[in-house]
Amino acid sequence: MERDLSRHAARRARVFEAMEARGGGVMLLPAADERPRNADNEYPFRQDSDFYYLTGFDEPQGCAVLSARGGERRFALFVRPRDKEKEIWNGYRLGVDGAKAVLGADEAFPVAEQEERLPGLLDGAATLWFKLGADEGWDRRVIGLLTGLRAQARAGKRAPAAVVEPGRIVHELRLFKDEAELELLRKAAEITAEAHFSAMRDGADGRREHQVQAEIEYAIRRRGGGGPGYGTIVATGANSTILHYRAGDAVLRDGDVCLVDAGGEYGLYTADVTRTFPVSGEFTKAQAALYQACLDVQKALVAAVRPGVTIDALHDQAVRGLTEGMIRLGLLSGTADERIADKAFRRYYMHRTSHWLGLDVHDAGDYTVERASRPLEPGMVITIEPGLYVAADDEAAPVGLRGVGVRIEDDVLVTAGGHENLTEAVPKEIADVQAVCSR
Repeated sequence: MERDLSRHAARRARVFEAMEARGGGVMLLPAADERPRNADNEYPFRQDSDFYYLTGFDEPQGCAVLSARGGERRFALFVRPRDKEKEIWNGYRLGVDGAKAVLGADEAFPVAEQEERLPGLLDGAATLWFKLGADEGWDRRVIGLLTGLRAQARAGKRAPAAVVEPGRIVHELRLFKDEAELELLRKAAEITAEAHFSAMRDGADGRREHQVQAEIEYAIRRRGGGGPGYGTIVATGANSTILHYRAGDAVLRDGDVCLVDAGGEYGLYTADVTRTFPVSGEFTKAQAALYQACLDVQKALVAAVRPGVTIDALHDQAVRGLTEGMIRLGLLSGTADERIADKAFRRYYMHRTSHWLGLDVHDAGDYTVERASRPLEPGMVITIEPGLYVAADDEAAPVGLRGVGVRIEDDVLVTAGGHENLTEAVPKEIADVQAVCSR
């Protein structure tokens, strides 16, 4: 997939502007490292999202340094050097020269020179933008750099007076998707739709959860995706009531539902979609009632997305609608106001309704502004994902609802005129889901 690296340069320019507006300084963004899985084998590499957003560079190790001081802007990269022997084993490296020629770095150095050169890049900066707590090794390195500069104060060295979370700048930019990002998200949504079709078609009686997972992830790869954007959830029967259950070896059985929460990643941007389908191809009467109660709320929430609405308001709407459904279904008694006030609804709906979506499945961005829920604006992308979960051992629930979990989730772009459902191609009406499951 071709990448337009000028877009990363434009993002850096906006970061430089924001840094200058705050008095200038240096931003240090480490790249992700490869992580050992066992012996000499690593987990699949995935680049740090902030680092990638500003550099477009998808190799491990090193860091980016953005310096805005005295009217001068400099972009430096520390990267793995070219190494013919290592490249034979592990693949091509862009190297120091490539970092300048391809990525547009003003300066580039081998990773091995970080300890030597970083003090000079930080010396005299008023502020260091660095994310403490994300990586213990980098925390120790930065503390050592600051301590070393302070120890040389008599020699004229000066450590940054403040260390500030770079997300104050970078995450605000990431919250608003440009057209290039939306193109990637739409492609991720398209790939994800195919994956959910595959799950519904494959999820028949006798199949195991991990086999359905394999069909999902094969569909993502087959359509050009980089893989799942997060751990694929395939939860059959009572497992559907476990929120973060991962695909295991449980057998799908007629009479059960299967909940699938899966999203394909494309260009490092991920979709995030949940659908619930009947293993037999047809919901039971009780399952259909529970499903429809969730679906009605989900559709109303999607329709409500527009500029000015807050995620808290959407969640409150979800809680009320779902609580009314719980009462109709015999899960709760009394009035919706009463069950919301005493939080009894949380027995069957215990999570939030929406989150930001983009490079990360729970993407960057503040949810509040001045301690108030943030109004939605064009360019934001959120999930809408109400659910109802009835534990298998809930003796107070109607028998036909026990061990049944339903979640329905779509990815929604906020537009100037309202919204765009990026994942509307994934079936969710009962008749449409059952038609796909008819196989």
